[in-house]
Amino acid sequence: MIKEKTNTTLTFEDFKIEVLKDYTTAIISRECSLLGRKEVLTGKAKFGIFGDGKEVPQLAMAKAFQNGDFRSGYYRDQTFMMAIGELTIQQFFAGLYGHTDIEQEPMSAGRQMGGHFATHSLNEDGTWKDLTKQKNSSADISPTAGQMPRLLGLAQASKIYRQVTGIPNAANFSNEGNEIAWGTIGNASTSEGLFFETINAAGVLQVPMVMSVWDDEYGISVHAKHQTTKENISEILKGYQKEHDTNGYEILRVKGWDYADLIATYEKAADIARKNHVPVLIHVNELTQPQGHSSSGSHERYKDADRLAWERDFDCVRQMKLWMIAINIASPEEIEAIDAQAKKEVLEGKKAAWNAFIEPIAEEQKELVSLLQTIAETSKYRDAILKFSSDLSSIKSPIKKEILVTARKVLRLVLNENGKEVLSEWIIAYTAKTQKNFSSNLFSETDLNVFSVDKVLPVYAEDAKEDTDGRMILRDNFDAIFTKYPEALIFGEDAGTIGDVNQGLEGMQEKYGELRVADVGIREATILGQGIGMALRGLRPIAEIQYLDYLLYAIQIMSDDLATLRYRTVGKQKAPLIIRTRGHRLEGIWHSGSPMGMIINAIRGIHVLVPRNMTQAAGFYNSLLECDEPALVIECLNGYRLKEKMPLNYGEFKTPIGVVETLKEGSDITLVSYGSTLRLVQQAAKELLEVGIDCEIIDLQSLLPFDINQDVVKSIAKTNRLLVIDEDVPGGASAYILQQIIEHQDGYNYLDSKPQTLTAKAHRPAYGTDGDYFSKPSSEDIFEKVYHMMNEVNPSKYPSLY
Repeated sequence: MIKEKTNTTLTFEDFKIEVLKDYTTAIISRECSLLGRKEVLTGKAKFGIFGDGKEVPQLAMAKAFQNGDFRSGYYRDQTFMMAIGELTIQQFFAGLYGHTDIEQEPMSAGRQMGGHFATHSLNEDGTWKDLTKQKNSSADISPTAGQMPRLLGLAQASKIYRQVTGIPNAANFSNEGNEIAWGTIGNASTSEGLFFETINAAGVLQVPMVMSVWDDEYGISVHAKHQTTKENISEILKGYQKEHDTNGYEILRVKGWDYADLIATYEKAADIARKNHVPVLIHVNELTQPQGHSSSGSHERYKDADRLAWERDFDCVRQMKLWMIAINIASPEEIEAIDAQAKKEVLEGKKAAWNAFIEPIAEEQKELVSLLQTIAETSKYRDAILKFSSDLSSIKSPIKKEILVTARKVLRLVLNENGKEVLSEWIIAYTAKTQKNFSSNLFSETDLNVFSVDKVLPVYAEDAKEDTDGRMILRDNFDAIFTKYPEALIFGEDAGTIGDVNQGLEGMQEKYGELRVADVGIREATILGQGIGMALRGLRPIAEIQYLDYLLYAIQIMSDDLATLRYRTVGKQKAPLIIRTRGHRLEGIWHSGSPMGMIINAIRGIHVLVPRNMTQAAGFYNSLLECDEPALVIECLNGYRLKEKMPLNYGEFKTPIGVVETLKEGSDITLVSYGSTLRLVQQAAKELLEVGIDCEIIDLQSLLPFDINQDVVKSIAKTNRLLVIDEDVPGGASAYILQQIIEHQDGYNYLDSKPQTLTAKAHRPAYGTDGDYFSKPSSEDIFEKVYHMMNEVNPSKYPSLY
């Protein structure tokens, strides 16, 4: 029996108005789902995944959701977004059609399929809005459970704002830490490791997180018995239940069709999380899939008649109707009137969205048709051009591709005619105008981007000697950072108590506290997630992954979430997270990989910085904290004990991003490398000079972005030869570096011999010093590779070694 929610502050009439408003939202959302599926099946939309069957619990969640709160959700939360006033009918359909106008489709301007929602955290100039004055949704992603790690960070930010003082502009991001991070997920996706990793981490950290599991018993066609032990996620999570004097969760269960109980449950959950910073799991069961998983298939194929009948009876919208009638909130006739009005509004909103989408394209279609007809008048290919024009004109609902394809095909016909120039100009202008709708905002396009930071050199005492351990440069620079930026914090495995495994944070936790310099468990994905979520809320986190190889545990989060965030919100959200790790040249298979090719090709949208020493690394951290973009900084693992000069201006010197450094000038060949391998390159260059080969050595410093001043090609113009030395596998980062130099910088114009690479072997490095020597480039390998290249040029001067 559904219980009526009692509230002494409401009269029955007030209560009735509120319930009818909720029902109206639910039925509008349902009609959007039903009509949305039809739009897909008729071909107007590409694919549809809808929130039907989950409407009523989302209404309850919306009621407990307050300004300043954040959602990190599942791609079925359309009713919630409508209920908090952040999604209209027209916007819903604009998303379905993939409208590339951010004003029409504010979630992603057509860059994600419908059902992926976001709010705008940034002003037009890239500065933060006051997030406490709005209801916030972090931008959804499709990978199942991928929203979970970010959720942890969104919740942890409230804890930081409540307990850390002195954070600038904190009032724009938090009301004394009273915000909740609300997560949603489908029951099948709780089988993912990211779900369990996040659940465990939130229980340890005790953060204000409310996690809703929408349980309709299926993951596409696969029943819960194949997904979850005991077919019940809350049952198997009982061990996380918070008890006296322990950390853990409050675990609540509620039926997804019980409107009154849902509201009471969500109010209870919000009260626990908001006041006490205790995470809550709400298992919302007995939900349905009225149209199946998505528009790509029918659920009648995998559900039997009994299940389908039960779903019709216990559809949450139907049950809400029955409940309203039972307690005299509305008569059947009043509900029918609401339903009819909802159908009308949804149809009107759909039509408005379609017209807004198609009319600008139709104008472009007419423009090209007219141009082609003009060109045809004086062309010997008149009939063919008019056929192209007629075919394009006959397309009732054109897309931009069809317009541009037509123009480009006609261009081939008029290459030697007067019409070529005007058509070519039209194509160039149309492509430039259109391409930005699909390719902008991969990186920051505001004045806060990495290129806005000017280089500042380290300042040294006149008598400074190279007698300081590199790790002390980092330590003292981090000390300056934490003093200068109260919003900065760092966390990772062994980062706190012992000051990281290489002592680059020695004494920092004692000085700045356990919240700002924190140890975490062995859980790389949620370390990244902590950073993403906190960066989304205005903090400046540095997430430490202990070794470069361990980054593979987090590469999916980096690739699918962080790297795409600014792009998929068209610059309306940002997460300027700094990821700190260390790598290169450590011996053994599992700690010495250099998967740079994998990394740079998976995380476009994140800068990848590869300093050769700790002064460079410290300068990168200082630069990044003055801009608003995410970056990965890979410190040299064998550089912490190497000696460097001690700077005087900690926290102030800045390594320029995207700028190479020439370590040695030379005339015979250009050697390009980065990181620890440069020390081997420098040693080989000394030895090569003894046999008359003068090498120019360039330290890339930064792989993304790459050599923005094109200094490498300037070097090649002088030496006419190129060798790229890299400890990644063959065809890894070296292939990317060559592509940038040869293709982007036109380096081939200056080469007198084949550009070459020297890389590690295709396998992981074997254990021990011999394993390293025979697995990765050595100084002897570099010497002999360069010598061989010069032997090809002048065999008499450089006779063959072998």
